[in-house]
Amino acid sequence: MSPSDPQHGDGAASVQRLNPKVVAISVAAAVGGFLFGFDTSVINGAVDALSEEFTLGSGLTGFAVSSALVGSAVGAWFAGSLSSRYGRVKVMVIAATLFFLSALGSGLATGVWDLIAWRVLGGLGVGAASIIAPAYIAEVAPARYRGRLGSLQQLSIVLGIFAALLSNAVLANVAGGASSTLWLGVPAWRWMFLIEAIPAVFYGVFALKLPESPRFLVANGKLDEASRVLYRFTGELDVNLKIEQIRSSLEREQRETLRDLLGNRFGLRPIVWVGILLAALQQLLGINVIFYYSTTLWQSVGFDESQAFVTSTITSVINILATIVAIVLVDRVGRRPMLLIGSGGTTISLAAMALAFSFAEGSGEAVSLPDPWSTVALIGANAFVVFFATTWGPIMWVMLGEMFPNRIRASALAVAGATQWLANFLVSTTFPAMSQIGLTFSYSIYAVFAAISFVFVVRLLPETKGIELEDMDDLDVRGSRRAGPGS
Repeated sequence: MSPSDPQHGDGAASVQRLNPKVVAISVAAAVGGFLFGFDTSVINGAVDALSEEFTLGSGLTGFAVSSALVGSAVGAWFAGSLSSRYGRVKVMVIAATLFFLSALGSGLATGVWDLIAWRVLGGLGVGAASIIAPAYIAEVAPARYRGRLGSLQQLSIVLGIFAALLSNAVLANVAGGASSTLWLGVPAWRWMFLIEAIPAVFYGVFALKLPESPRFLVANGKLDEASRVLYRFTGELDVNLKIEQIRSSLEREQRETLRDLLGNRFGLRPIVWVGILLAALQQLLGINVIFYYSTTLWQSVGFDESQAFVTSTITSVINILATIVAIVLVDRVGRRPMLLIGSGGTTISLAAMALAFSFAEGSGEAVSLPDPWSTVALIGANAFVVFFATTWGPIMWVMLGEMFPNRIRASALAVAGATQWLANFLVSTTFPAMSQIGLTFSYSIYAVFAAISFVFVVRLLPETKGIELEDMDDLDVRGSRRAGPGS
């Protein structure tokens, strides 16, 4: 294999084909996203049953629902340093083990604090998987295909959400209700947790068969192994040139630490702040309220339990289809234009939901939404899901996996990921109390953050479409690429 001319890298890239093997390992890595989505949404169908089982008030119910997010923030924070030291694949195996233990423990919990402890343990796995999968996929994917391969993470997440909602609906239907006894004398809501052990086992098996990230291998001096991975899996046309580019991007910081994130912009590097804001805003739009509380939400506006389960599942299907659209478009349209469309669309959708719920009658569990406003709310919720799933849902994970320079990627991604989970925790924990004030108030707050996200993309977010990971040092946080070596 002859070296390619570095002066014609773009031409070489244009004839480089997508290796089916890199698709396969990206899909296997993204199974962590499936468990991520399943674990965070499985409680949706169980929340009312476990509240009744353990006699919980609204505050403790909110914490039980969002407790996994505390573990997720911690798991995301430490995943970066662990993956830099031990490798991406080993952290995936650890995450799979945590998922498995959490599934069994949550399903067999004897009290609410017991349940919360197991959910936090599972959250550690969720947080680790949420960080490692996008980093790993970005590091094995060719630049021209990185967006769509990186979007597999979000597709897996929404498939996991769908699987959780579907399995919840099936189990509740077979048992006659989430609180009713199913198999072996165990209530259906417990089986909703136990069933997660099955995909956890598959994830662990898949992770054990994955090759290590070539960037991690180069950083640890395993050049021959990195060459094999680049040649066999990523379809790299000039392995020697690519390894030299990776070494050059890493040589200034051989040992990555959180200190590498420090800078002169409020204590951090500007690109790190951009990642933190990107991660936080994705959650502050309020998307997880739809998936964590949708069954309860639709019951409160007139659906019975069965109809609410079906409506939540339909919303999840829409989420999947919209994510597939994002995969098709992200490498063609670019990251920034799609995020701007998403910000505008979610602002309008959330405002429509806020308006609809201003006509709600009653309060608390007795609230109802008359026609035509129940239809407006349903359309608004699903439009919100469509706009989010085609833009902010997948693209945040794509950008977090690719926007940071090689030498700080794991640490910066860990900080941004922890921020995402903390914002998720904030939204999920406060929603029950906010909904007591009024759903109009809640959705108005999320609409304001959606509008803020539009300004953020316009003013601060860089475009990363088609840029090699080794060139991310040249990104400008105002949306263009700075002039510099190799530009």
